[in-house]
Amino acid sequence: MNNDDRNLRRLERQFLLGAGLVAPLAPLLYVQGQLTRWKVGLLPEAAGERHGRYGEGSDAARLFVIGESTVAGLGARTHEQALAGQFAKYLSLHIGRPVEWDVVGRNGVTARRTINELVSLMPEKSFDYILVGLGGNDVMRLTPPRRWRRDMTELIGVLRGKHPEAFIFISNCPMIVMSPIMPEPVKSILWKLSRMHDANIREFAPRLDRVFYYPQPVDVPLDGFFAHGIHPSETGYDDWSRAMIDYFAANHEW
Repeated sequence: MNNDDRNLRRLERQFLLGAGLVAPLAPLLYVQGQLTRWKVGLLPEAAGERHGRYGEGSDAARLFVIGESTVAGLGARTHEQALAGQFAKYLSLHIGRPVEWDVVGRNGVTARRTINELVSLMPEKSFDYILVGLGGNDVMRLTPPRRWRRDMTELIGVLRGKHPEAFIFISNCPMIVMSPIMPEPVKSILWKLSRMHDANIREFAPRLDRVFYYPQPVDVPLDGFFAHGIHPSETGYDDWSRAMIDYFAANHEW
């Protein structure tokens, strides 16, 4: 048994032990979850075009962004001001070329649902860069570590099959600990699982060709980051996108 198998088994044991310990709290956690949803309400997805361009000139690079509510742009007025547009902006500034972007996001999707529901919606284009924004719903739905790894590696494989030469970026698992409105104990429980998923993907992503993961950050400013305590604001999307590009540029060759 190699180290990867041992570490995955360890994460799975931790998950199962934790699930057993919190089972008696299930009714409380359900009530807390419903109260949080009521308090937050449901933000609309970003409006406007699902494609755009940042920068002037020819020889534009192509970026595709796929994933959950942050990709759908909850908390921003338009996709240009949400994750896709902001990531394209900082990508363009880094590579010194204009970037044309397309986005397919849906609130509530997991990695498995992304494979089943969103991949087929990818535009028939050749993409140079792909950003995958997932993790929040797999945490909220208590996806076990083994299933998380299986679904994410399958998704990356599907994307790689469609775009063999693309660089694939993966955003961090959700920083639930930073949410100012999520109550205890559900906050600590979900944060523990999010850290498991973070450790899991930190381990398998480096083995994949041209796949880069942005680990759970410690330096994204929180002032003005949240739109309502869970999803980013337009300021949050800007700060987050810049931090991701800075990290990828400092730690990977691409």
